[in-house]
Amino acid sequence: MAIKEQDRLLPIANVGRIMKQILPPNAKISKEAKETMQECVSEFISFVTGEASDKCHKEKRKTVNGDDICWALASLGFDDYAEPLKSIDYDCDNAFTCK
Repeated sequence: MAIKEQDRLLPIANVGRIMKQILPPNAKISKEAKETMQECVSEFISFVTGEASDKCHKEKRKTVNGDDICWALASLGFDDYAEPLKSIDYDCDNAFTCK
């Protein structure tokens, strides 16, 4: 079964809302800018979760947890993103099953 384009991307409304929170109140954001950011953040998430999932499979585990995501971020050179996440208390509700 093929994955639909819209299913692999974060919702454009959410992306636009986050962009608006960061920019000055009078800033305008074009549709193309939102779509470009949507592609970029979706690809980044896939990149990081793919790395975490590979680690999970190598360790013969079926669940990707927060530590795996932090490890993936650090191993991909995104230490500045990994460090703040390590302070978050992950529980079973924040785990994902590997596919």
